Amino acid sequence: MHLLVRWLLAPLVRLIYRPIVHGAPNVPRNGRVILAANHRAAVDTAVIALTAGRPVAFLGKAEYFVGRGLKGRALASFLSALGYVPVDRGNAKAGLDALHAARQVLDADGAFAIYPEGTRSLDGRLHRGHTGVAALALGTGAPVVPVALIGTERVQPVGARFPRVRRVVVRYGQPLDFSRYDGLEGASAIRRAVTDEIMDAIVRLSHQEYVDSYHQRPAA
Repeated sequence: MHLLVRWLLAPLVRLIYRPIVHGAPNVPRNGRVILAANHRAAVDTAVIALTAGRPVAFLGKAEYFVGRGLKGRALASFLSALGYVPVDRGNAKAGLDALHAARQVLDADGAFAIYPEGTRSLDGRLHRGHTGVAALALGTGAPVVPVALIGTERVQPVGARFPRVRRVVVRYGQPLDFSRYDGLEGASAIRRAVTDEIMDAIVRLSHQEYVDSYHQRPAA
């Protein structure tokens, strides 16, 4: 399945959507790295996976990997090929489990992508980032590459079942090095400062309006 995605599906999707990619050389081709992106649509993960130039891991809901029968196994295999790492988000330790899974990827010198906002922005603005991205960067020493995804909300608007053919732009920024904070990962003020620096880099790439508050989804 991994070879099918890499050699057949990925080139086909790139041919159809023809994403415009800026700053691709800013993503190291080897070694640990964190890709921190804004989040506009469900297709964001696929866009990063197809343009980063190397395998990238993402967190995925564990229930997607436990389906029964041929269909369930096929979905699990497909998600694994895309780089998803299963995490149970329904328990009290979900946040810690997610950080642990991410650290395993980085400790193996892999690339890990994260959306610091925590959820998709429904109003088009960039919202305050959660500090998990800083904890990962400080705890592993991995550089952080800020990523701006532009136009993905037109590919799959909220409520749309299938992606539409629309041009998207991806901007990879210069890697951010936080080695000056070595040994200070336990300080909440440092984690906040690192997260804010990452969000500032994303907003400069995306040109979104920044809101210094966490994004809250409307009540169902």
